[in-house]
Amino acid sequence: MKIVFMGTPSFAAYSLKKVIDEGYEIPLVVTQPDRRGNRNKMILSPVKEMALEHGLEVAQPHRIKDDAEFVSGLKEIAPDMIVVAAFGQILPKEVLDIPRLGCVNVHGSLLPKLRGASPMQSAILEGLDETGVTIMRMDEGLDTGDMISKVKVDIRGKDIIEVADLLAEAGADLLAMTIPQIENGSAAYTGQNEDEATYSHLIKKSDGYTDFNESAVQIERKIRAYADWPSCYTYIDGGLQLKLYKAEAIPGESSTYAPGTVSAVDKHDYTISCQEGSLKVLEQQLQGKKRMGAGDFMRGHKLTPGDRFCAEEDK
Repeated sequence: MKIVFMGTPSFAAYSLKKVIDEGYEIPLVVTQPDRRGNRNKMILSPVKEMALEHGLEVAQPHRIKDDAEFVSGLKEIAPDMIVVAAFGQILPKEVLDIPRLGCVNVHGSLLPKLRGASPMQSAILEGLDETGVTIMRMDEGLDTGDMISKVKVDIRGKDIIEVADLLAEAGADLLAMTIPQIENGSAAYTGQNEDEATYSHLIKKSDGYTDFNESAVQIERKIRAYADWPSCYTYIDGGLQLKLYKAEAIPGESSTYAPGTVSAVDKHDYTISCQEGSLKVLEQQLQGKKRMGAGDFMRGHKLTPGDRFCAEEDK
């Protein structure tokens, strides 16, 4: 069976590796274009790196729906199935109609919950104890196609890096189990209940900012949800960015200090007053410095109760 694979981040690379290991013919791997990083160095997607490592042909169209030559090439390949995992582009109907067994998507949530661009981060932000992966048959909607299989994963207390790895591995195993069922006709297709559908938005850098006018519980979730990018961040000393990486939420009433004010300092941590409750910071990174524990940070950056993390407009 010929499978064209489409994906971009590490989450998708797990599924590509599984398809490779299962011995399917993979005439083409499609991923997002390379991007420029620090010092103008080109950065390849994890999926491209995986494909090149295994000698697979790679295509990187900027916009599939506007690339007639790419679509024509897909038709010539005539894949039996297209497998998509966190690819980053919407597939037009012309592409969806190419494979005889359809296009299937490895989606990082238990559909119809958390359709859209950031299901794993949104699961953390919503405080869910459990999320999972759904294998679905793609249609023209945004993650609206029929569900084929699901697996649940416990994510309590985990950050996005841990959650992404867990779901990537679970999704790859589920994909390996589901492809043969699709191929032999035993797969069951279940429509999604639109009344239960929720959506996750495309994350922007500004989503990571906090001035502590939120509950401590919500900020702690934000720290875990955005640990990879864009990080949960604030400002100190008139404009230096401070990224927060580990913290404990102390629920309950706020202290007498205004949100964003240091309310307590200990040897190994410091506490910031929030709109509701307080946040005990355990690990952070000051702009221009390395990531470190709160104790090490305070040895070089003295904090006392009453110090304030500035609002964005004050930086």
